[in-house]
Amino acid sequence: MFATMGALGLAPTAQAAGREQPFRALSASDFTLTGRAAAKVVVIGGGIAGLAAAYELGKAGYDCTVLEARDRTGGRNLTVRGGDTTVDLDGHRQTARFADGHYMNAGPARIAQWMVTLDYCRELGVPIEVFTNVNADAYLYNESTGMDAPVRHRTAKADVHGHVAELLAKATDRGALDGELTAADRERLVEFLADWGELGDKLTYQGGERRGYTTVPAAAGTPGVLLGDVPTASEVFADGVGRYFSFEFGFDQAMLMFQPVGGMDRIPQALTRAVGAHRVRTGAVVSKITDKAGGVSVTYTQGGRTKVVEADYAIAALPPNILAKVPHNLGSGVQSALESIAPSSAAKIGLEYRSRWWELDHRIYGGITETDLDVTHIWHPSYGFHGERGVLIGYYNYGADADAYAALTPRQREQRAVAAGVKIYGEKYRTELVSSFSHHWRQTPHLEAAWHSTPGGPDAPRYKPLNEPTGRVHFAGDWLSYTDAWQHGAFTSARRAVTALHARVLSS
Repeated sequence: MFATMGALGLAPTAQAAGREQPFRALSASDFTLTGRAAAKVVVIGGGIAGLAAAYELGKAGYDCTVLEARDRTGGRNLTVRGGDTTVDLDGHRQTARFADGHYMNAGPARIAQWMVTLDYCRELGVPIEVFTNVNADAYLYNESTGMDAPVRHRTAKADVHGHVAELLAKATDRGALDGELTAADRERLVEFLADWGELGDKLTYQGGERRGYTTVPAAAGTPGVLLGDVPTASEVFADGVGRYFSFEFGFDQAMLMFQPVGGMDRIPQALTRAVGAHRVRTGAVVSKITDKAGGVSVTYTQGGRTKVVEADYAIAALPPNILAKVPHNLGSGVQSALESIAPSSAAKIGLEYRSRWWELDHRIYGGITETDLDVTHIWHPSYGFHGERGVLIGYYNYGADADAYAALTPRQREQRAVAAGVKIYGEKYRTELVSSFSHHWRQTPHLEAAWHSTPGGPDAPRYKPLNEPTGRVHFAGDWLSYTDAWQHGAFTSARRAVTALHARVLSS
């Protein structure tokens, strides 16, 4: 049995001792509970971690019940479409009026190529398309530095690279790096810098085609007119636009990135179908978790009635800030660990426009405009190109900025976000607007967080009671991973809990 577990990646084999084994998605043919009664598992929380755990266990023959407090599964994976209604903890009620086929992903909205999330999209038959995370023609705008107009991402990058390359090339040419480089190294470096920064004669930066054109090249007689007014190095550095370029090199942000066709919630919808809708109880608010010698008892309310689920095991996949409020007998170590994980604020607003003026007037197809205004990021939709309407993300902000917007009414949020956007795009940002919908995660019932801060990382000693089962209760969630706020973290944490639970059942 142990050798078989090793072959499945559920326990180390003799040959693989000391090496981490890659997880392979389970299927009904991998293993069964032959000779044993189907173990019952109650999964507390119907977000990505909870659904993934129930899905994987279900393939192995476990009898799973998922308890979800909200009226839909997915947790922070929330796609808002026309007709959807929410009421936040401050009493703000909103109903989205987006046109058919248009939506906003209020939570996760992009998936990197290396993330296991894409494996589940493939396995569950969820089609994907490219999410444009970086667009050379989107804007950068730093009002606090004195910029009086936005600059294209490509223009800012060309200017920053050009001036940095010029300074380094001249320093190299004048012997400033003789102690660090050989003559051949210096020659190669200067050659690289001349190309990287598009340097001209005498290793000077004077602009070029990378910055863009005021008149783009076309047919004979229209060679194109290069964008003029090349700023000085001092002006470029003062504008602070270079601070945004590191974003695109981040391991979790580098292109290509993807999104499910039709909205991110296609993932929890597919998981729910695979688990079996009859196994998922929505509107079920857990009020008590009791670990017992032979199982777990979970008390919850649904439709005004108090109910109890008895199971052999439980996987607690609620956000830690919510789980900490649920009475339990799991001990002070668990409670202390949960309370030490801090919830974070983040928010988005979807602005629906009657025309896709950003494509028509600005030639921007997808991508993100970066700004130091309190809206932080403005996202152009990566779907519906050349359609009649479109939904921009008018702000994606976090921390104090998200909290400041949360204190406003939905109408005030819209007005404030639009006023910021007008500074960058002009009056069509206001005049073409037809509806808006704002969502703030700290004010969302049963979640109350966008993501979490886990001081010291999930492997810190204080989280040992959460990384190991307490009695018959296991824990899962993106907050128990090194990719908190990503669905990848939720999936991998769930798989870790599933592996531990199954090994435990087989050895009992």
